[in-house]
Amino acid sequence: MNSNQILVSLSIVVALAATVVPDVMPYWPLALIALGLVNGVMNPLADAAMRMAYTVAAIAIPTLANGLDAIPVAGAYLNTVIDNFMVTVAGFVIANFILVLIDQVKGSE
Repeated sequence: MNSNQILVSLSIVVALAATVVPDVMPYWPLALIALGLVNGVMNPLADAAMRMAYTVAAIAIPTLANGLDAIPVAGAYLNTVIDNFMVTVAGFVIANFILVLIDQVKGSE
């Protein structure tokens, strides 16, 4: 397994834990955003189209997941898991944005 697979798997586990036992640790969102930032720095996206797709996904998927609340019993949990995982994706997008800014400031050699 490469670092991207490990970090995404860990993000899914943390998102599930934040959904099932949210009161155990009040810093679940911090852990999720940190995982996204680390993943974004370790595995930057070189393609601008992929960066845009991740940005749109980080915004749109939580909005679409709100429709899952209509499902009795499990819908709220599914919505929360998706929302929590998208916090990690947002961290990934932020890290890639910062890396692009750094590359633009440095310029090409």
